[in-house]
Amino acid sequence: MSRARIVAIWWVACLLWSAGWLFLKIGLADLPPITFAALRLALAFVVLSAVVTARDEWRTLHRRDVPVIAISGLLLLGVNYALTFWGAQYLPSALTSVLQATSPVFGFLVGVTTGAERFSLARGLALPLGVVGVALVSRGQFAGGSPAGWGSAAVIGGAACAAVAYAIVKRRTTHVAPTVMVTSQTLCAMVPLMIAGVALDGNPLQHSWTPRAIMALLYLAIASSVVAFWLNYWLLKRMSATSVLSMALVQPLIAAVLGAIVLGERLGLLAAAGGVCILISAAIILQRD
Repeated sequence: MSRARIVAIWWVACLLWSAGWLFLKIGLADLPPITFAALRLALAFVVLSAVVTARDEWRTLHRRDVPVIAISGLLLLGVNYALTFWGAQYLPSALTSVLQATSPVFGFLVGVTTGAERFSLARGLALPLGVVGVALVSRGQFAGGSPAGWGSAAVIGGAACAAVAYAIVKRRTTHVAPTVMVTSQTLCAMVPLMIAGVALDGNPLQHSWTPRAIMALLYLAIASSVVAFWLNYWLLKRMSATSVLSMALVQPLIAAVLGAIVLGERLGLLAAAGGVCILISAAIILQRD
């Protein structure tokens, strides 16, 4: 496939995920975070498993792939989702997206450590810039005297887990069909999240199932989890992990526009300045990929 078509598909996946931050914030208005994350995965798994079975793609999965898929799935869709959904309760949707944009920075650190990425002076200087950005965002949130500061820390922790998961997948499971990869990872993360959701949030049937909550769940499960993740792993076979993670640079801009239009969200001065530092840092790292 031509480079132009690959880039076009990259943009489709990016747009689907960018809107996901808005729907995440909408759903959290009525649903508790862990249950919301678990049900997103459960619904996505039903759709994905049907597709994989109908296309007879399970044969691409080998027994030796199971440990890698289990670990990466738990990190990417389990720990990352739990931390991000919890933190997003206290943050504007655009800021949640900005903090997730630290994933290329973490990805670069993992790559250098494992020998998959080359270190350079520009990239080395970009790292402290990213740290400054995170510090500015966190300071602005902690200064408010609300849980927003801890929410920021949780989302950053989720971004680090996502970067590690991508590095694992890129090195070990390139032969697995994208739909099989997403389905298997979803199953590995869904079970512990469902158990945690019942333990922490109670019976999911007793939550406030408003029309907007259902709409948000359907979008995140189908558009973000099924379609966007499938496109993501399709791209991962044709681009570097860092290039795929570069979607995180564009998502905050789209998320900020959607959040302002639909939810009337505004970022504070420190958060905006920190967000710019994070995006510049990630852009420098990705430019040298």
